[in-house]
Amino acid sequence: MSYWLVKSEPFKYSWDQFVKDKKTFWDGVRNYGARNNLKAMQKGDQVFFYHSNEGVEIVGIAQVVKTFYQDPTTEETAWVVVDLKPIKKLKNPVPLTKIKSDPRLTNMDLVRLGRLSVQTVKEEEWAIVLELAGEK
Repeated sequence: MSYWLVKSEPFKYSWDQFVKDKKTFWDGVRNYGARNNLKAMQKGDQVFFYHSNEGVEIVGIAQVVKTFYQDPTTEETAWVVVDLKPIKKLKNPVPLTKIKSDPRLTNMDLVRLGRLSVQTVKEEEWAIVLELAGEK
């Protein structure tokens, strides 16, 4: 299993809306690095859901339920989506400031590649974030 992080601005698509929807396709990715990450996702992979711009924190865990396919919001074949479903809201959201201040997470994509909307998360980083969220 691999671990990932996806970003969404809460006013565009929030964790609460995601939970109401029960499932969504992750569309609108227009960066080749982020697109390549979508293409690498496998069914069952775990995904942190991150609120960007407002909140600026990891708020929940999702799961990949369908691997990549053509983004239905564009006719450009370069862009893909995956289907995600919400798994659980974190007990305590983990703010970016907390992530940046933890020396164990200095190499996390969220710190190094802040603008990338779909990122990899290493297994040890996943465990640390869960610890910070009070999940372990």
